[in-house]
Amino acid sequence: MMQNLSHMTNTELKRFLSENRNNEEAFRAALEVLMSRRDPATQQPYPFDLENPETQVEALLREKLGQSE
Repeated sequence: MMQNLSHMTNTELKRFLSENRNNEEAFRAALEVLMSRRDPATQQPYPFDLENPETQVEALLREKLGQSE
């Protein structure tokens, strides 16, 4: 039943996620494939894993926007 997720493009995976949002097994499998394709160099930390989320997220956003305090 489940398509070969690893052969899908990112766009196809996102469509699959949307179509299967209520199918936990299919959704989880597709999300895992999509997340595994992320470039480690551009990954941002999950905010709740940060020591001081509010300040650190703001700093990340400022950095991305090229601003300084």
